[in-house]
Amino acid sequence: MSEIEELYNTVIKNDYSYGTGACAVLNKKITMELNEYGEYKPNIQHALMDDADTPLQLVCPNSNTSPNEDEISRELYGRIPGIKYDNRIGYYKELYAGHVLEGDYRKNASSGGFGTWIFKELFDRDLIDGVIHVKENNDKEDPILFKYDISRTIEEIKAGAKTRYYPVEFSQVINKVKEIPGRYAIIGIPSFIMSIRLLAQQDSIVNDRIKYTVGLICGHQKSAKFADCLAWQVGIEPGNLKSINFRKKLPNVPANRYGVEMTGIVNGKEVTITKSMSELLGHNWGQGFFKSNASDFTDDVMNETADVTLGDAWLPEYSFDSNGNNVILVRNETIANILEEGITTKKVKLDTISVETIVKSQASHFQHTQKELGYRLYKKDKLGKWRPKKRVPASKDIPFFRRKIQDLRIEISKQSHISFLKAVELRDLNYFINDMEKYTKRYDRIYYLSIAFKKGPKEILMKVFNKISRSLKGR
Repeated sequence: MSEIEELYNTVIKNDYSYGTGACAVLNKKITMELNEYGEYKPNIQHALMDDADTPLQLVCPNSNTSPNEDEISRELYGRIPGIKYDNRIGYYKELYAGHVLEGDYRKNASSGGFGTWIFKELFDRDLIDGVIHVKENNDKEDPILFKYDISRTIEEIKAGAKTRYYPVEFSQVINKVKEIPGRYAIIGIPSFIMSIRLLAQQDSIVNDRIKYTVGLICGHQKSAKFADCLAWQVGIEPGNLKSINFRKKLPNVPANRYGVEMTGIVNGKEVTITKSMSELLGHNWGQGFFKSNASDFTDDVMNETADVTLGDAWLPEYSFDSNGNNVILVRNETIANILEEGITTKKVKLDTISVETIVKSQASHFQHTQKELGYRLYKKDKLGKWRPKKRVPASKDIPFFRRKIQDLRIEISKQSHISFLKAVELRDLNYFINDMEKYTKRYDRIYYLSIAFKKGPKEILMKVFNKISRSLKGR
């Protein structure tokens, strides 16, 4: 069996492709295309007869041939003086929480402003010539809202300084990098940074030109239909959405109570509508609306192969600040020095935090991605289906209610893709809302039962007693 046939029969056919575009960089006859559910997938049709010696599986994080995150990160960071290691978060030099004080970097960012600020510092020190990041698509006739592109000035980078819960792929932009010599930094979620690392092992030009990697913490990848669904709920029908800010900061509320700002056509006129994310169906990240299946088969929470990892500081002492804060995990010595200088010169405000604190900031993510991945692997093995090898062993050894939560998350994720496609066909949003409500109600019941069971019978009885007391008083 050829390399490309093996990749198709394992990763692609079984829906484990992250859609990064790495294979399309290695083999120019592969194209990245959005499927009917709004997810990037590799189209290998024209490449099937031209596989030659292209090591496609070696650039795919979910193949069973490529190195895993431990092997890649050990090679990158294992010999750095003073480096530390924890099996939950990988290698690290320093761990921080805080925000940028300098300029308007924090104001214009989704959280603490460090992504753009670090790129600015790399530019100022003449360490890079360009930044590869996700930007709004300038082609307004193209229905695709965002794509990877290159920025070569601070102003360009600032224009793209927001979180995008939207599918992208990097084959086109990496091909530009290969054509135009320079020193580049790239930002991305774990699967994308891992793909870049794997691609760099196979492509000497990519290896030479990608100088720094900035990783984002990401619960899971969304399809393009997630944006359409949010917009449709405020009256902007699919096809009429022009732009979306997934993380608009709302004043005087905790940072995790952010809004969504959407611009599109309603009744023939362009309108801009902002809605609190908590008011929109799909806001519950745990339920996994429009989740990519491949996202459920990673064990990398902290973007372990990135030079520096940035996430939201979902901690009580930081999240009540509506302006936003980051947690930061640093592995690269140059970036570690930049942050230390920033603290000294008061350009940034950073507190040193512990491993336990950074894990706590992403507690739900760690539970789903590492602690309960074994159960999802076990389910695949029980059915006799191919699945990627992971650093987590297959196991059904999680509590009963957590198994039921995992079962429902898989159902919700799959059904949201199918149901929304049908709703668009019917031009009826209520079809989707009513259909998904059957799943979300079950999910909520099981989720709250699991919390109550964990707290114990005494607390359960007290809650029941208090509820009965309130209802009697209300008579």
